[in-house]
Amino acid sequence: MKFADKLFFATIALLTLIFTAFGIWMLSSNFSQMLNREIDRANSQSRMFHYLFEMGCRSMEEFGDDYAVPRTIDSIVDNVERDGAHCFIGKMDGTYYYGGEYLEAVGFQEVTEALTGALGEETYGYCIRDIGGSYYMFTAAISDVTKEPVILGMCMDLTPVYRDRQGLMNQYRLALVILLLVGSVCVYALSRYITRPISRLNKLAGRIAEGSYELRSHNKSRDEIGTLARNFNRMADRLVEQMEEKVKEARQKEDFTAAFAHELKTPLTSIIGYADMLNSMKLSEEERSEAYFYIYSQGKRLESLSHKLLDLVGMDKNPLALRPIQTRQLEENIRTTMRPIFRQRGIKGKISMDKGTLHGDMELLLSLFYNLLDNAVKAMDKGEDGFILLKGTVREGGYEVKVVDNGRGIPKEEISRVTEAFYMVDKSRSRKEGGAGIGMALCQKIILLHGATLKIDSRLGEGTVMKVIFPMQAGNRPPGAVSGTGVQGRENRPPVLGKRAKAGTQAGKEAGKG
Repeated sequence: MKFADKLFFATIALLTLIFTAFGIWMLSSNFSQMLNREIDRANSQSRMFHYLFEMGCRSMEEFGDDYAVPRTIDSIVDNVERDGAHCFIGKMDGTYYYGGEYLEAVGFQEVTEALTGALGEETYGYCIRDIGGSYYMFTAAISDVTKEPVILGMCMDLTPVYRDRQGLMNQYRLALVILLLVGSVCVYALSRYITRPISRLNKLAGRIAEGSYELRSHNKSRDEIGTLARNFNRMADRLVEQMEEKVKEARQKEDFTAAFAHELKTPLTSIIGYADMLNSMKLSEEERSEAYFYIYSQGKRLESLSHKLLDLVGMDKNPLALRPIQTRQLEENIRTTMRPIFRQRGIKGKISMDKGTLHGDMELLLSLFYNLLDNAVKAMDKGEDGFILLKGTVREGGYEVKVVDNGRGIPKEEISRVTEAFYMVDKSRSRKEGGAGIGMALCQKIILLHGATLKIDSRLGEGTVMKVIFPMQAGNRPPGAVSGTGVQGRENRPPVLGKRAKAGTQAGKEAGKG
């Protein structure tokens, strides 16, 4: 059963219960008021009858009961019975002075029992009896004004009161039916109106489950349903984000596998081809030497690729212990390593780092800066006009190291992907220079392990600026700066390279192959 139907039937049941209870109370209250009014009137008449009878009998008591009683009855009965009441005057032995015929007409036995029951042990009483479908009220009083006590009784027809009650009940039943019919229509429309947002939200959930992930609820109400709709939209947004992340991860894994297979295929094909040529063909010494050299160079290329892959994967294997490192020490190491490379490529290079302290791993930081400089070198095709700058500066937010070049630059749409493994902006040029697209992926992991951030700004034909911003350390405060919180106490960082020394020296010795 739908929620709207449950709401409809529950509301109708509640309304029926309320209206029925209210009707019963209202009719009972009205009937009680009418009945009590008639009872009060009957009691008043009965007392008046009793009073008139005794006054009449006392005025004629010297003539005896046989004379006084009939005379009194004749004088007062018309006055008492003018409102439709009937009088009864009888002896204690069951004989009647007056009204016996009426008693026989309505049922002598019943009336006698009613009068007896009304009196009981008292001298006055009343009762209501249903005789033949009609309702009568009997009053009875014992008078001892005569020598022999007599019973003074009155009978009043209360049938109109009960008939009015029945009429009111019939009218209320009709009104209740009409009210419930009208109420059912209103409640049905109201239940559908209230549950419509829920139904829409349910249909929306079904369509999203079928693949229409762009759909959202437009309910702007401030009630619980509006809150539910907003939470539903947030949930849908989060699910879409997670799906996009999963799709992106799957695509990256697919690209990684394809790129890795391609990077292995070319050198392996060359190695197999030259090995087969050495084995099956007669070659001159020069040709044989050339074949040996090519097999060796491609083998070294595979070795370098394997080392970098191991470094990339190995960062999740071993814990990283952060130690204070003086930037001057980094500067000297980088300048010594890069000076011959700049000279060989005819590039104007400058290495300058302000005095400061970085908390990290020496070999990993060197590998980071070597790879950034290596990419800058690969981007150069301007000869003597080529310029590369590595500048370390103490900033308010930490220590900034930027690598600036005036090389080819990176397309804006590809900047976000340069840190993906095996991703290369210019694949043919990168492979020609020995690159495999792993260097920037290594850089990104090293940066994350040190709690730093990487920002890339590049323009085609103008150059690239790569900024690595390290958190503030105790020794890295610019003039006037307040103390900040660095990365001290991060000894429990995620695991990193298993062979850090080899990664650092490899990047230093083979800068230009990252």
